[in-house]
Amino acid sequence: MTPGNAHARATQPPELTPDDHVIVLLGATGDLARRKLLPGLFRLAKAGLLPERFRVVATSRQRMSAEEFRGFAYQAVTRFTGVIPDERFWSDFAALFSYVDANEAGALAPAVREAERAVGTQPRRLHYLSVPPAAVPGIVQTLGEDGLTDRARVIMEKPYGSDLESARALNETVHEVLDEDQIYRIDHFLGRETVQNILALRFANPVFQLTWNRQFVDHVQIDVPETLSIGSRAEFYEATGAFRDMIVTHLLQVLGFIAMEPPESLAADALADASSRVFDALAPLRREDVVRGQYRGYLDEPGVAADSCTETFVALRAFVENERWAGVPFYLRTGKRLAEERRIVSIGMKAAAQNAITSEAGFPPRELVFDLGEPGSISTRFLVKAPGPTMRLAPAPFIFRYDDSFQISNQLEAYERLIHDALIGDRTLFTRSDGIERLWEVAAPVLADPPPMDPYDPGSWGPDAIDELIAPRRWHLPEHRPT
Repeated sequence: MTPGNAHARATQPPELTPDDHVIVLLGATGDLARRKLLPGLFRLAKAGLLPERFRVVATSRQRMSAEEFRGFAYQAVTRFTGVIPDERFWSDFAALFSYVDANEAGALAPAVREAERAVGTQPRRLHYLSVPPAAVPGIVQTLGEDGLTDRARVIMEKPYGSDLESARALNETVHEVLDEDQIYRIDHFLGRETVQNILALRFANPVFQLTWNRQFVDHVQIDVPETLSIGSRAEFYEATGAFRDMIVTHLLQVLGFIAMEPPESLAADALADASSRVFDALAPLRREDVVRGQYRGYLDEPGVAADSCTETFVALRAFVENERWAGVPFYLRTGKRLAEERRIVSIGMKAAAQNAITSEAGFPPRELVFDLGEPGSISTRFLVKAPGPTMRLAPAPFIFRYDDSFQISNQLEAYERLIHDALIGDRTLFTRSDGIERLWEVAAPVLADPPPMDPYDPGSWGPDAIDELIAPRRWHLPEHRPT
């Protein structure tokens, strides 16, 4: 039984308790495992959301014993959760981990079967591929050859190819071993509570559902600036860049949530179908609608080629060519070494007809803003009568914050939510092969003929050309407050 969580499990609906599992964590000593996956498994255990009986088989190319790996996991959990685990709980929890040196050919399958015997019955398998993209096809083929794909689900990390041709080749290779419903392509953006709240706000509240179209919406912005540099990820970033790393994989997926038609249900296939219809309606991206940038100092980063043309910034304008969104521009922006670390979706509404009241007072920015940070918020601004003897209007905030409205101490982070979804077989927030291939198809013109590279200063909002891209509108970030 999972250590120390009998009470926590008793408070959860039965359908949230996964079947018995062996969790195989490939790339278990990598940065993602250290920052997200090991702390996430620990928090899921504390919340009573792991199986009643499970084992974790960790594997990587770093040579260490099982006990040394448990020490590694302890350091990861304490650092990235900020919690010192209870000694008894940790002892019981860590005892469920074993470790396999990936340099030893053929060692993984016996370790998995030994873990299965410890769990008993015929547990499900969840393989988390926290490995470089180039390693994925070989690993999946090995899992198939070793008989480890029965009763199995496989979580794959981005990027899913680097263009349309490679994405199709990857899907064909993986589909030789796995059925599509076994593949869980993870996008941690879609696991965020506020991204999911876009659907709740739209489809559960008629006032928003009725205005979510080109008649009322002027434009949409999806803005994910980062303050960090590439750090120690030069090898990955040089081969990928901001466009492949963020636009195709993350931001266009969020666009699919924002722009979808009402799905038949909130079931996984219905949502995937609705997103795919948005992707089908996306116009191919045009060179003149894209701004690429590289922060000054990037060429001095360790591992970066002296003549690198890799972009660390990209902003673009996209269009969804269907009845709901025809003519409405979607502006996407992301990059490294920018002024703030934010995750913002803002819906810019059209101006109402002027009248004697609003023209005299002026109106605050007509934006509905989703802060996708954790815990997240939804906000807008509107005019109210200011206290006093005259009819004087003043702007006021209208805001929902998770931490003001709900008990969030047990709120799952995005990776935790998605790991749990994979354990219970819920594919709602995972991406599908047809959608991935379509987005690479939409991106193909820019990949084939990218626009020129504009330098920008670290700590800025990117190249100056982004203001021309969005004109006569303005970027929500930096936030424009009425004077």
